[in-house]
Amino acid sequence: MEKLFESQAMIKLQEFGQKLGTNKFLAALQAAMMSLMGIIMVGAISQILCSVGSETMLGLFTTGDAVYTIIYMPYQFTMNMLSIWVVVLFAYNYAKNLKMKSPIMNAVDALVCFFIVAAALVVNELGVTTIDMTYLGAQGMFIGFIVVFISVRIEKFCADKNVRIKMPDVVPPFLQDGFSAILPLLFSAIFFLAASTIVSTATDGAYSIASGFMNVLSMPLNALTSVPGMFILCIFGALLWCFGIHGTMILVPIIMPLGIQAAVANGTAAAMGDPLVFYPVALFGSMAIAGGTGNTLPLALMGLRSKSKQISAVAKISAVPGWFNINEPMTFGMPIMYNPILCIPYVLNIPVVMLCTYIGYQTGFLSPAWISISALLPMGFASYLSTLRWQNAIWDYLMLIPSGLIYYPFFKIYERQLIAKEAEAEAAEALEAAESVA
Repeated sequence: MEKLFESQAMIKLQEFGQKLGTNKFLAALQAAMMSLMGIIMVGAISQILCSVGSETMLGLFTTGDAVYTIIYMPYQFTMNMLSIWVVVLFAYNYAKNLKMKSPIMNAVDALVCFFIVAAALVVNELGVTTIDMTYLGAQGMFIGFIVVFISVRIEKFCADKNVRIKMPDVVPPFLQDGFSAILPLLFSAIFFLAASTIVSTATDGAYSIASGFMNVLSMPLNALTSVPGMFILCIFGALLWCFGIHGTMILVPIIMPLGIQAAVANGTAAAMGDPLVFYPVALFGSMAIAGGTGNTLPLALMGLRSKSKQISAVAKISAVPGWFNINEPMTFGMPIMYNPILCIPYVLNIPVVMLCTYIGYQTGFLSPAWISISALLPMGFASYLSTLRWQNAIWDYLMLIPSGLIYYPFFKIYERQLIAKEAEAEAAEALEAAESVA
């Protein structure tokens, strides 16, 4: 196995990953994702508290009541607005990498353009205007990437060609930056407004750019609901995650109705004393059975003892959310996105765990769900509550083994890379400190 990971193919793969890391656009994306850690963790803590205190566990409050709403509010302004923070941080880092004069203004301008594309204004029956937040969360993330690229590039072009409103030198710098941003933002806003209008007009108002993109992705997925189809869907969803698209959110609108229908059908069968039926949609849970999408909890557990400071820090804040099947701290923090070394096991472990789970159902060790549980619960809890069988509960933990075996060799390669980089950085800092003293 060691020879395999020291082979020319793996060396080339590592070189490819390093090239990706030096790309200004992808480097900015990686920096933005890693900067999201505080936002993600606050949202995850809010989710966990709501889950533990709700009627499905401690029963301190019920879902939707006043206490629940208060505790859930941090999640609404963090994870449920994730694309907003991604756009701001991404645009700032990308503009900084392009050596733009005022990256903070570029970030604000990109956010304005993103709102034009993804934040539809809705007027309710009372005449109150509200913002549709559907694509301000994780679903709008990929559209946000495109908006950032185009917006910052327009502003870069304007800066290079000196297309701006010029102010006298005596004007304070912050005021100069504000006036300099007017024309680039105007050009970007016109571009995105025109694109949104074209899409809306062409579809008779049925789609915006964001909803149209999601619809195009989901159309070919609806037919893939057999056992082989579920394997294809889940692998595809994981691949989307690797490129910054929330694959799980794309699959959920397709999978959720099927899962509810299967649970209701089996609930009726259980009430009548009939045998429960295995529906292929049950395999979808294997995509995130051990730590969220990609089954990343084993990666977090390995990282707890890592000699890499970055991996160790990410692992410490990812382990508990991972137990609740919240994978964002690990996916964005390690990071896994745009990281070929970790994307391979991230995608590969899913069909392996799905195959093990399929065998578990076929041999009768696992029982199909007949109670619909949609709450966010720790590993094994939802599996037990939906079937009332201890076998289903422990299965979540058993799947740590195959997923961990797949992650381990790739984890060690990535760990060696980071340890070497951290050692180089420490040596450079020590040399700089010594020179400053001298």
